[in-house]
Amino acid sequence: MSPPDAGHPEPVDDRRTSKLLSLVLRHDPGRIGISLDPAGWVPIEQLLDGLCAHGRRLTRPDLERIVATNDKQRFAIDPATDRIRASQGHSVAVELGLTSQVPPPRLFHGTSEDRLEVILRRGLHRAGRHAVHLSPDATTARRVGSRHGRPRVLVVDAARMHQDGHEFTRSDNGVWLVEHVPAAYLTPRGHRQSRLPIDLDRGEHR
Repeated sequence: MSPPDAGHPEPVDDRRTSKLLSLVLRHDPGRIGISLDPAGWVPIEQLLDGLCAHGRRLTRPDLERIVATNDKQRFAIDPATDRIRASQGHSVAVELGLTSQVPPPRLFHGTSEDRLEVILRRGLHRAGRHAVHLSPDATTARRVGSRHGRPRVLVVDAARMHQDGHEFTRSDNGVWLVEHVPAAYLTPRGHRQSRLPIDLDRGEHR
C-alpha cells in the first residue's frame, strides 16, 4: 500500500491529537518550539506551525473541531485575538485570571482505590499542578478516577471549606480549582457517617 501523498493526508486521530495538545499547552510548549504568554495563550498560527515543524501537521478546521468536540472542553479559543490555551491543568507557570467564586455545597474528586487511604490521611494536594481539580458531579469524578484503577469518589464539603476561608475558582470548562483540600473536608462517597447527605436520583449517583 502506497503512503498518502500531500493531496491525501492521513486522517487526524482526534484522541491522540488532543493528548498532544494537552502536553504542549499544559506542560511542555517547548517540545514544539512555542511559548505561552503569562495567561497560557498562544497564537493559533504559532501552534499549527510548531506542530507542523515537528512532524504533526494539523489544519485549522481539524483543530477547531477537536476543541469544539472535546468532551471535557480542555481547550479554549479566543476568537478576538485568534489564540488558544488549555482551560486548566497546567504544570508550567501561568496565571489564568480566574476570579474567586462561591462553590456549590458539595464537590467531588475521583481517585483510585489504592490512593484512597493516603488521601484520607493527608488530604488532596496539587501534585505538580497549579491547583487541585474538583468535579461538579460524582459521575464525572468517577470517570476521572477510573483512569487510575478501580475508581473511588470523595465528597468535598466545599461549603464548609469556603466558610473557613479557602478560595475557589472555576475554569472555563467547569472544573473547580482550589489550592488544597485538607482531609477534614473529605468523605468517601457512600460512607454512612458522611457529614453531607448523599442523594440518589433515579438510581444514579450525583
